[in-house]
Amino acid sequence: MTEKTIKVWDVPVRLFHWLLLALVIGAIVSIKIGGNAIVWHGRFGHMIFGLIVFRIVWGVIGSRTARFSSFVRGPGAIVDYLKGRWQGIGHNPLGALSVLGLLGLMAFQSTTGLFTTDDIAFTGPLYRAVSGDLASQLTSLHRQAEWFIYALVALHVAAVMFYTHVKKDNLIKPMITGRKEIGDETRGGAQDGTGAMPEGNRGGGWGAFVIAVLITAAAMWASSGALIPPPPPPPPSLGW
Repeated sequence: MTEKTIKVWDVPVRLFHWLLLALVIGAIVSIKIGGNAIVWHGRFGHMIFGLIVFRIVWGVIGSRTARFSSFVRGPGAIVDYLKGRWQGIGHNPLGALSVLGLLGLMAFQSTTGLFTTDDIAFTGPLYRAVSGDLASQLTSLHRQAEWFIYALVALHVAAVMFYTHVKKDNLIKPMITGRKEIGDETRGGAQDGTGAMPEGNRGGGWGAFVIAVLITAAAMWASSGALIPPPPPPPPSLGW
């Protein structure tokens, strides 16, 4: 068997992966510290929101392996994978479930965080956009989802360790270098159902990247509370 090194992950996907890891760690550490660090927790959460927006857009217009259409294949693909009939590059069908789960949970957590308040020193940038009762409910959901994040992240790390050390399929190195060694049997498989394995990752490009960045910037601006009218000024003091 001969091996060939091909490009599997583009730079935006790799940056997203490691930036999300850093920001999640920052968000967890800051919330555990408490006090004035809660302000940084809100900043980390807002940046996570922006990253998720970017990844969703990039999952539509990005490179081949970044696109949801390339790895979200449904139950049939999962069955094929479990029976050893799936071969390809990028996320396998089970990995796709992990990606969707993490993106969905992070999207929920970062979005609800925009509306939260601790009733002491922090309110989310969109807190005034909803009623007090709804903000209270979203705050409660935001706190409860913390444990789901721990569980899903732990499961994700365990799966990566399993593939790396048991199945001898290093998932970490390609997410750093962007390239992966594949054998003849993988190149002969089909990732996208066409019957032919692509010679590495293609698509995306600077034009798509600029579009994704602009959409992300617009979402970050809108979610910062820029569209919410400022609160009315306090009534003037009578000086008595």
